[in-house]
Amino acid sequence: MEYLNAFLCGGGLCLIGQVLIDRTSLTPARILVCYVVAGVVLGGLGLYEPLVRWAGAGATVPLTGFGYLLSTGVKQAVAEHGLLGALTGGITAAAGGITTAIFFGYLVALLFKAKPK
Repeated sequence: MEYLNAFLCGGGLCLIGQVLIDRTSLTPARILVCYVVAGVVLGGLGLYEPLVRWAGAGATVPLTGFGYLLSTGVKQAVAEHGLLGALTGGITAAAGGITTAIFFGYLVALLFKAKPK
C-alpha cells in the first residue's frame, strides 16, 4: 500500500505540473519555484507533514518535498539556536542533497563533453 500511496501522490503532483505547463502561460521554471514555495508554506503551517506520513517518498522526492525539507530545517534550527536558525536551518537540512547534486553534476561534466546545438 505504501508504494501505491507514493505513486498516487507523486503522480498527482506531476499531473498538476503538467497541466500548468500545458494550460497556462507559466514557464516550467516558475512552476518549479511555485512548487518549492508551496512546500515551504505548507511545511511551515504543518499541513505537509500528514501528506509525508501518508505518501512517503511520493511527497518528499518532488520539489514540494524540498520546500518541506527547508521549512522543517528552519523550524528545528530556530528552536535550537533562536533567530539565527532562520538563516542557517534550511541550508543545513538540505546540505546532503545539495552536495550530492553538485558532486554528480561535476562528475558528469568531467566524463562527458558538452556539444553545441
